[in-house]
Amino acid sequence: MSRKIDIMIVEPSDIIIEGLTSIFNNYNDINIIATLSDTEILHEKIISAKPNIIIINPTLLSPLERQKLNLLIQNRINTSLIALVYQYVESSSLHIFDNTIDIRAPKSSIVQTVRDCYSSQKGKISESYELSERETSVLILVAKGLSSKEIAENLHISVHTVNTHRKNITHKTGIKSVAGLAVYAMIHNLT
Repeated sequence: MSRKIDIMIVEPSDIIIEGLTSIFNNYNDINIIATLSDTEILHEKIISAKPNIIIINPTLLSPLERQKLNLLIQNRINTSLIALVYQYVESSSLHIFDNTIDIRAPKSSIVQTVRDCYSSQKGKISESYELSERETSVLILVAKGLSSKEIAENLHISVHTVNTHRKNITHKTGIKSVAGLAVYAMIHNLT
């Protein structure tokens, strides 16, 4: 049995959310796991719900929110962003998105866009695990900009052990960049 595509929709219009929900409910391989009317808790919801696809109205994102969202998503190999467009949007606002959906598109096109984004995700869907206490300590120091050697000295462990913890953190969070890990730490109030 194939895995379902978990979708989060971020859109202020109830009519549009209901319309997309109605379309996606007709397909067994698509599962809507969350809908949000604004971006207030978006980052926390992404981390807790772990959607494969986020369909979002790009006009809801300020330049700073786009940057933070990009940092959070860029190294999560199993999450794609789709812009939900129904008005003019500057092309510079769309650079973080993997694809776009025009609400005037036919149902079949909307579903195919979601499936194509899901199919293009690289890597296997990784399970999420809680970070250990030591991994959390390493993450906090990574977020503060310390090198592996500095972390090793600070925690009184070997550099090899620090690097192992860093690999485990990357595997568990799905985030590969230091900047992404810093955002993750900030969102979880670790810094």
